[in-house]
This record gives sequence, C-alpha cells and structure tokens, in this order.
Amino acid sequence: MIIDFIKVLILSIVEGVTEFLPVSSTGHLILVNQFVKLEPEGFSNAFNIIIQLGAILSVVVIYFKRLNPWDREKTERYFPKNYDKLNGQSRFYFRLTHPDKKTIELWKRVIVGILPAMVLGLLFDDFIDEHLFNPMVVATMLLVWGLIIIFVEKRNKGNKGFRHDNIAMVSYKTVLAIGFFQTLAMIPGTSRSAATIMGAMILGLSRSAAAEFSFFLAIPTMLGATFLKVIKNFGGFTAYQWLLILLGMVLSFLVAYFVIKKFMAYIRNNDFIPFGIYRIILAIIVFIYFLFV
Repeated sequence: MIIDFIKVLILSIVEGVTEFLPVSSTGHLILVNQFVKLEPEGFSNAFNIIIQLGAILSVVVIYFKRLNPWDREKTERYFPKNYDKLNGQSRFYFRLTHPDKKTIELWKRVIVGILPAMVLGLLFDDFIDEHLFNPMVVATMLLVWGLIIIFVEKRNKGNKGFRHDNIAMVSYKTVLAIGFFQTLAMIPGTSRSAATIMGAMILGLSRSAAAEFSFFLAIPTMLGATFLKVIKNFGGFTAYQWLLILLGMVLSFLVAYFVIKKFMAYIRNNDFIPFGIYRIILAIIVFIYFLFV
C-alpha cells in the first residue's frame, strides 16, 4: 500500500508539472510508468488520464473571474438604476439573463475550438490506447515537436506583424484551425499545449494569448477525455483504486496551480525555445535507453 501511495505521488507531480507546459504530460507519464507503474495496466492507463481532472480544476480556479460571464464587476454596467431595490429573485434573474458579452464571445470560441478534438477523440480513442501508447512513439513526437517549437520561435523573431492579444476577437476560422492543431496531440508525446500554442502562434496569436487559449481549450477537452475514461471504467475499479485516483487528482491540482502561475510569468519575457531543446534532449535519451539498454 505504501508503495502505491509513493507511485501516486510521483505520477501526480509529473502530471501537474507537465500538463500545461509544451512537453507532453501523457508522454512523460508513459515514460515514468516504465519505472514507476501502477498495476494492473488497464488501471494505470486510466489513472494517467483521470488525474488530469485535478490539473484542469487548477485552470478553472486561476481563471475563474476571467471565464465567469456572470462576474459582478463585469456585468454591473448592465444593471438598471433600481437594481439594489429589486428582490433577490429579480436580481438573480437579471444577472442570469445579462452575462458579460466579451466573456460569452470567448466561450463561443472555446466551443468552436474543441469541436475537432471531440469528433476525432471519440473515433480514435480506443485505437490510440491500443497502438500508440509506447515509448518509441513518445520519443519520436518529443523530437518532432521540439524541432517545431524551435522553428516557430525562430520564425516569429523576424516577424513584426500584428499579433492577437484578445482571444475574444479572434475569427472563428482561426479558432477552428487551432482546434485541428490540438487534435495532433492525440498522438502521445506531442503535447496538447505544444500543439495548440504553436498552432495559435503560427496563426497570429501572441505568445501569452496562445498559452491562455490553450488552457481554456483544455477545460472541456480534458473534461471530455476524463469522463470518457470514467464512464468506461466506473464499475471496473475497486474502492482502493478510486482512492488512489482521488489522491492523484488533488496532488496534480496543487502542483499544476503553482506551475501555471510560474509559467505565465516566465513567457511574458521569454520564448519557448528552452522547452524545444528539453524535448530534443529527452527524446535522444529515450531512444538510447529503449533501443540499447
């Protein structure tokens, strides 16, 4: 039992640290599972996906005010002069029917952006679980996307064109294209963050806006992936296994909350090239280990 809790601690820290960085949390978990693995294999694979819920909740907490269309500070401009004299029911109804328009526009773009992942995820989830969850696929994608990150950042340094900072003003066509970039992350080792951030930057979003939009897309996308796993395995796990999953979610929430704060502060003045270099180095190590050791 103690060994299981230590494994959960390690795996949850890896998930929380890597989930929103462009380095592939699933890829790292697959690699770590070669040395620190929960049993049986079916539970281990589901655990790696379900504990992402904790990381998702960290985004919700950090950006709750930004994502809440009924936040009072954003909606009070719509209040009638006699708002404070209305009874509680009338005030609740008025606020419910007068959400902040800019936040609604943001959510519309999030919904459009997740459509490709919803469709392709349902179609290929089982195939990916069966055929692509292995170290060689992870290593290949770590290498490929490490090179892409470096290329995009080098390209952007010479590009002085307009960069979108306001996600709510980005066209639906651009948002849908970012959504298709996100589907590339269905291949383990790609990184959902790397695919969406690089795709968004290629399509004209600033570095900070691309990172934040990646976080927002993660909420419904990862919720969908998590609940799909829960539904498939709801009756297949023991109470003890669900306890391990709950502990993993709490730990990944705490770690991800800290990492997101530090990550956003970092990219205000720095690019993603160090992450690209890290991916390439890790890919080489993985190739050497699994081919020759």
